Amino acid sequence: MRAKGILLAILLLTLAGGVAPAQTNERDARDLIKRGNAKHARAEYEAAIEEYRQVAREAGEAYAQSLYNIGVCHYELWRTEDAISMYRKAIAAREGRYPMANYALGVALEEMGRLSEAKEAYRQSVAASGGEFAPAHYKLGLLAAREGDAEGAAALFREAVARAKGHFPASRNNLGVMLARMGRLTEARREFETALRQANGAFAEAAHNLKLCRSLLTAPEKAQLAALKVVETAVAPIE
Repeated sequence: MRAKGILLAILLLTLAGGVAPAQTNERDARDLIKRGNAKHARAEYEAAIEEYRQVAREAGEAYAQSLYNIGVCHYELWRTEDAISMYRKAIAAREGRYPMANYALGVALEEMGRLSEAKEAYRQSVAASGGEFAPAHYKLGLLAAREGDAEGAAALFREAVARAKGHFPASRNNLGVMLARMGRLTEARREFETALRQANGAFAEAAHNLKLCRSLLTAPEKAQLAALKVVETAVAPIE
């Protein structure tokens, strides 16, 4: 859970003065990341940052991963601008080939209201993954939906489903919403049914949308379409 406080920022500055010498051995770098990940899992974000900071630039991909993970910790601590900076450094360290960091950058930028930059970050995530990073397609779909582009959003949600090999309940639900808004209610119903099935029935929005879609199929009321529920996720997982 993200928490915010001046004390945490002060703690970071205090700890920064006593960082151990950087590790150059790749095995040591992986151990540092493993220790940092364990601390992150316990929500000990400042302590995790100190582990990640010991990974040397010479560690190559592990160094880029440590930068990304520091960004995730900053994000959890509500230091979003710091997170953005670290994500950019991680992407640069891998010469632009870091889909997950691009995605996390987009999430942070979107939170700051910098939507055009967020959209570009998600597009870079797609490009860097050779089109395979499903969450980035999904987030682009959400942005298109907010812009009122139901057809464009539907295509992006469909692409997210395809890249996730068919199993992406949230994207299935949102595809159903876009199809319903375009009057394609039978197709929409199938998507809601699939979303609910893939979530083992534990998907309130999909259940709501399926019920509404079925009622629209028997007695269409365009005004009810606004009641269909899109779902959003903003995940920046540790790596």
